[in-house]
Amino acid sequence: MATIDVLLPEDQAEGSRSQVLRWLKGVGEPVARHEPLVEIETDKVTIEVPAPADGVLAEIAAAEGTEVAPGSLLGRLAPATLAAAAPPLAAVPAAGGRATATPVAAGAEMRISPAVRRLLAEHGLAPGAVRGSGEGGRITVDDVLAAAKRGAMPPPPAEEGTRRVPHTTMRRRIAEHMVQSLLHTAPHVTTVFQADMGAVLAHRAAQRGTFEQSGTPLTLTAYFVAACVDALRAVPEANGRWTEDAILIPERIDIGVGTAVEGRGLVVPVIRDVARLDLAGIAAALAELTGRARADRLTPADLQGGTFTISNHGVSGSLLAAPIVINQPQSAILGVGKLEKRAVVVGRDGRDEIAIRPCCYVTLTIDHRVLDGHQANRFMETLVRRLESWS
Repeated sequence: MATIDVLLPEDQAEGSRSQVLRWLKGVGEPVARHEPLVEIETDKVTIEVPAPADGVLAEIAAAEGTEVAPGSLLGRLAPATLAAAAPPLAAVPAAGGRATATPVAAGAEMRISPAVRRLLAEHGLAPGAVRGSGEGGRITVDDVLAAAKRGAMPPPPAEEGTRRVPHTTMRRRIAEHMVQSLLHTAPHVTTVFQADMGAVLAHRAAQRGTFEQSGTPLTLTAYFVAACVDALRAVPEANGRWTEDAILIPERIDIGVGTAVEGRGLVVPVIRDVARLDLAGIAAALAELTGRARADRLTPADLQGGTFTISNHGVSGSLLAAPIVINQPQSAILGVGKLEKRAVVVGRDGRDEIAIRPCCYVTLTIDHRVLDGHQANRFMETLVRRLESWS
């Protein structure tokens, strides 16, 4: 019987690691062309792979929990015209996570019950590591217990009064990336400045209504993105990256903005070619990207190619965070702390006075292989001057 391969698309984020999160169809179930068939979790986002044609899911080649690379075979479809002529094939997960195909009765489905899922989680097992003995290759409770007994050690029990939350693929990849950046790749150095945000707040108060009428929220982050353009022009090395024989400095400025996704972690969608945008364009791009991030609708392409990153950790109350880990292979990351009223000394008519001003701390963490301290300080001086003189 001729079948149609279901492949993981090649256009995944370069260097990302992907894992089969969930099959949306069981073996033997009909599927329409372009209908979501399987969910893949990458380093940063969850994507759906659609069916390439009408048909019936005949085989699951990559079980849930299996790591896959771009172009990998995920499963096979039987064309709709041939599906009734032969019994469907079921995925029987074999040792090592690959699935082999065996005939089953028509209409059988590859399902994992809630009890089996709970046992798999408790014993730290992926579905692909357990051979199913049930009808159509289904995994039973006894299958999981037998696999655990054969040598798969269960995770240590949680202490009384604690709750165990298994790591997601995204959380594991974030951890690996941050440790790699901080401990094994770039020597981190952080410089700290204070910015008086009075001029920005005045401008925002005057323009906010106009922006809202056009459907675009005017956030303080948009001002920081715009100010970073000036600073990156003054210190283009902050927009570059280290290689073994040269520092590569792209002409285009693509700024990523860290966005917290509840229950999943931090993603960094990228605003493309920021230097060509005015404040309104930046605000619109921010609203669109952060909205899609929180709705889990980002694509891998939305997260690729950033040349500089902003982490606005102050939105959750943080005054100062240092060092903020550099998003490799970039060379610098800006941290923005909480905006609050502070007592500061100001000069007025030749005298020093204490005034209450809206201020925040801003930090620049750099890869010291690419930038030196005086370059980092020039970047920050340019940034702060732009913010404090906004008109």
